[in-house]
Amino acid sequence: MGLLGMILAAVLVAILLAFIIVKFLPLKLRWIASILLLALTAFLVSKIYYGIMEPIIFNKTKVVKYSKVVDKLKIIRDAEVKHFEVTGAYTKDKNALLKFIDTARLALTETKTVVEKEDRGGGIIIDVEKKKVDTIGYEPVSKYFKGKNYKEMFKVPGVDGKEFDIEVGTVEKVPGMVVPTFYVKTDKKDILKGMNESLLKQELEQVATDQIKGEYVSVGSLDEVSTGGNWPPAYDKKDRDQEE
Repeated sequence: MGLLGMILAAVLVAILLAFIIVKFLPLKLRWIASILLLALTAFLVSKIYYGIMEPIIFNKTKVVKYSKVVDKLKIIRDAEVKHFEVTGAYTKDKNALLKFIDTARLALTETKTVVEKEDRGGGIIIDVEKKKVDTIGYEPVSKYFKGKNYKEMFKVPGVDGKEFDIEVGTVEKVPGMVVPTFYVKTDKKDILKGMNESLLKQELEQVATDQIKGEYVSVGSLDEVSTGGNWPPAYDKKDRDQEE
């Protein structure tokens, strides 16, 4: 029974009690009816209060839970991006990705503009500016994960024994140009297990732009070239504050 149904039922019971008191209950027993009415009023008030507060509490709780999940997804996303920068591909091998962070090195490059002589034929030689990229050193990939608990990044926060699902694929961005993609996700229903079933059902059908849409919390895509997550900008506020 919904909140409105409970309120209507309580009102009907109150009216019935009032009718019984007036019509049938002796005066000396009306104190019993008064206590019953007070109890009914308290019950009604509590139901109204919790009916109003439950969605608010649900939303606050889900944001706390989702924030921890999003933080983990950002670490995985960063690891995949670095893996792509070094190897030219993404990976779904979790152990390999952990080993990559621990052992891989990222090339440091410097781009210069140089002038070269170009023979155009017929004795015509002109100066042409070209971009030249030189490798000037290397740095460990682990540098970018300092202070981040990347060793535990695959474990879904608050869900015992659950790890994020990782998929990799390719997308033909333009005809003849195939680009690697990755997609990491976990089910909302596992994160919010034990919470109000009705509100959870609504949450899995979210389409609002200020909410995490759909049944999953995810980052990346298999259908388009993207390293973004499906969460709204509010979940990135902490990162922006730290940068400032």
